[in-house]
Amino acid sequence: MKYAQVKGELPGILSRELLSNDAVAASFGSLLPSVIERAEGSLILDIDGNQFIDLAGGVGAMNVGHSHPRIVEAITEAAQKFTHTDFTVVPYASFIRLAQELCRRAPGTSPKKACFFNSGTEAVEHAVHIAKKATKKRAVICFEGAFHGRTFMSLSLTSKINPYKAGLGPFAPDVYRTPYPYVYRWPGSSTTPDQIAAEAFSLFEKLFVTQVSIDDVAAVIIEPIQGEAGFIVPPAAFLHQLNDFCKSHGMLLIADEVQTGYGRTGRFLASEYFGIEPDIITLGKSIAAGMPLSAIVGSADIMDAAGPGAIGGTFVGNPVSCAAALEVLNIYDQDNLGERALDVGKLLTDRLNGFRERYELVGDVRGVGAMVAMELVLDRETKQPADRETKEIIRRCQQKGVILFKAGIYSNVIRFLSPLNILKEQLAEALDILEEVLSAVDAEVRSRHYVAK
Repeated sequence: MKYAQVKGELPGILSRELLSNDAVAASFGSLLPSVIERAEGSLILDIDGNQFIDLAGGVGAMNVGHSHPRIVEAITEAAQKFTHTDFTVVPYASFIRLAQELCRRAPGTSPKKACFFNSGTEAVEHAVHIAKKATKKRAVICFEGAFHGRTFMSLSLTSKINPYKAGLGPFAPDVYRTPYPYVYRWPGSSTTPDQIAAEAFSLFEKLFVTQVSIDDVAAVIIEPIQGEAGFIVPPAAFLHQLNDFCKSHGMLLIADEVQTGYGRTGRFLASEYFGIEPDIITLGKSIAAGMPLSAIVGSADIMDAAGPGAIGGTFVGNPVSCAAALEVLNIYDQDNLGERALDVGKLLTDRLNGFRERYELVGDVRGVGAMVAMELVLDRETKQPADRETKEIIRRCQQKGVILFKAGIYSNVIRFLSPLNILKEQLAEALDILEEVLSAVDAEVRSRHYVAK
């Protein structure tokens, strides 16, 4: 059975008609030039009858797959009862039960509490609020390559200038940035992961000599694996040192697990994979299978520090979204999605490492579990980013029925965020199509390089 089925040039007639409408703001331009009609599992069908294998997964929001029947049933049942009250006005059970479940799953033995919001960026904003209230300190440390969202505080913490920050300053004060241990592109003299971890941590410590007093720092916020920057996996030693340093100096460690959570790495949280215990964890994306919901989970005394009314919002922790989120956890447990993530990750890394052996465009393959990416370069020695080639590979794959998503500081990384329960046959077919396209683009690059010489 062939899963990727595209009848002709994209967009099709019906999609072209809709997409030509100029009522949508330009900032919401779409990656796929097709309008969806329905989706199931890892497949998306557009209004022109084309079918795609989805390896983008709603940018990591569909770990349990599109339109999972149990999620649809949970949403329907909840919506038939009530759709909104605002928990701070009239409480409801799904909010409380979801908080209990997330606290039970959070790493560490200290008592935990949780609260809910609409999106990952809101969770980050409020996590910083909580940290400042709890510590009575003002400064926050973040990392190069970080992506934490697009609202004021989270955008101040986000690293990439274009397209996120250009023309939007000034940003929040008392935000200090230090290098993330990006092993493939580490600029220092170190070469091994342990050496890079030590050098990166030394640069982190230097902040307290040249930029900010150690007594003024409320929190350090970090993605255990950087997402938007290109699935950059840090040496575990760096995270352990950072975790210990924060605990010994009265700083809170905030782990942004919006993209790494819910089984993507093979563990429920990436923090578990690395063996760290953050004080505060932010969650989002796959938490409610595409319904708007995010969460903060943290030590009970820290979470209570903000005080009544200091954080929240009208729609945060919507009851329908909470019902979906509870069913996501049931599916995660009963379908062993953590194990499925490891299977998906092995298939991906095996194939991508094969690509790296055969095609010079592939400079690096990295990841944990099903959080896997390949970085494309024009020259392996200089590591010159192949950003245009990355965009072209994604475009050609779309034309053949595979949806891929780019990432990277230089927009030269293809990241894989398929549902964790994708069928092996679907993933294999998608990777066959990717290799066909990659082979052609790689040959074109080599041909241009030869002619240039």
